Amino acid sequence: MKTELIIRSNSSDIDFALLKDGRLTALNNESNENKFSVGDVFLAKIGKVLSGLNASFVNVGYEKDGFLHYHDLGAQLKSLNKFIKGINTGKIKDYTLKNFQLEKDIDKNGSIADVLKTGQNLLVQIVKEPISTKGPRMSSEISIAGRYLVLVPFSDRVSVSQKIMDPEEKERLKRLIKSIKPKGFGVIIRTVAEDKKVADLDKDLQNSLERWVVMCKKIRNTRAPQTPIKVLSELNRASSILRDIFNDSFTSIVTNDETMYLETKEYLQEIAPEKESIVSLYNSKLPIFEKFGIERQIKTSFGRTVSMSKGAYLVIEHTEALHVIDVNSGNRSNKAMSQADTALEVNLIAASEIARQLQLRDMGGIIVVDFIDMHTAEHRQKLYDHLRNEMAFDRTKHKILPPSKFGLVQITRQRVRPELVIKTQEPNPSGLGEVEAPIVIIDKIEAELEKLITLKDHKKLVLNVHPFIAAYLKKGIPSIQHRWFAKYKKWIKILPRDAYQYLNFEFTNNKGELIE
Repeated sequence: MKTELIIRSNSSDIDFALLKDGRLTALNNESNENKFSVGDVFLAKIGKVLSGLNASFVNVGYEKDGFLHYHDLGAQLKSLNKFIKGINTGKIKDYTLKNFQLEKDIDKNGSIADVLKTGQNLLVQIVKEPISTKGPRMSSEISIAGRYLVLVPFSDRVSVSQKIMDPEEKERLKRLIKSIKPKGFGVIIRTVAEDKKVADLDKDLQNSLERWVVMCKKIRNTRAPQTPIKVLSELNRASSILRDIFNDSFTSIVTNDETMYLETKEYLQEIAPEKESIVSLYNSKLPIFEKFGIERQIKTSFGRTVSMSKGAYLVIEHTEALHVIDVNSGNRSNKAMSQADTALEVNLIAASEIARQLQLRDMGGIIVVDFIDMHTAEHRQKLYDHLRNEMAFDRTKHKILPPSKFGLVQITRQRVRPELVIKTQEPNPSGLGEVEAPIVIIDKIEAELEKLITLKDHKKLVLNVHPFIAAYLKKGIPSIQHRWFAKYKKWIKILPRDAYQYLNFEFTNNKGELIE
């Protein structure tokens, strides 16, 4: 698989587009005004302590206070408080924890009022960015993520990612980490650590430990602030994305910003020096997202309706409580297949697209998918297994339930950032309301064309469209019309129709008879 990361930077924000074999699979935006990212650590003051919710609010400088539940305090809260107090008073000058005496863990079923007080300074980390009207979700169980490992202070536990399936490899990694990890720190071994050498793991561990020491020095210099202070920032978004998803399939990283270019090269020198050459600086008058076909994919992927191959499509609806996805076959028929086989085929295509859409839009919470009804247990199991395999590449925590007898599949997906919503409708050129982005019609035409040729085997086809669309299909060398000829070995005649509205089209035969 060919993987590319395209980075577009301007004065206000940065966009990251991840392409797999040219297909957009992830889109992230980082605003220069965003001061609250998952992983950031603050030295902040406790606000109201709410015994009824067993939680408290924390002022981290956002318009809405952060929310800290008792279960997110971490068992080592007393050790954390003792350590911070020792730094502020100057009694603790060695930040490696090798000589630090841990305190007793707090009761896992205790009350927040027994361990926190209003006005108290506490070290907290963002685990969920502000979403809608809610402030950030906080935790005082600090962790520092590296490329291969996650460092957890005040712990001694070593755990391995569940996605590493080989028991022998799990045991090897545990044994290696226990031999190199510093006293007073626990370690979570990430999936990408599989088959890595001890030197790579130790280098990553030392980098995370160095970030911890730098954070502690900043706490010492701030003493007891009256306003929240960010003492540890997550890596810039480009480095963060590369840290979490970079692998041998990456073939290029392209950016239009020189600073981002240098930062990315520098980070790759640390984690994969042999791949440094894949980073390039984009210099062209054509916008970078236009060059790589990303703008078009955004227009066709973020609407209420999402087209798929062979005429099928999804309808995606959003409510306050959940997301609903409806799978439609688009009146697709194939004489060579039974109705049950056709339903299964469309559902498998839809499952792949749904897995992509969840990651692309970063949809979280409860997702209910209404697949086309399947009446055999074997087909339902095939769909379930296929959806799980497609979702296996999703790094966000999720859970999938098997299809019900009604064909419904329920998915829960962790929500850590606001859902990515992009407006794809544009003002109607006729002046009445809004219409889909014109580029969407090309995908609809191609889906209908594929259905007519591959499923219904029509010999001669005439495409009737508005003159503007006809001109677009015929322009360039090769034009879209020529590409169709190369793909289907049939010449599709394009007939401009002045009477048609901009986004209307119809296929007829050479006698002018409508084909449905």
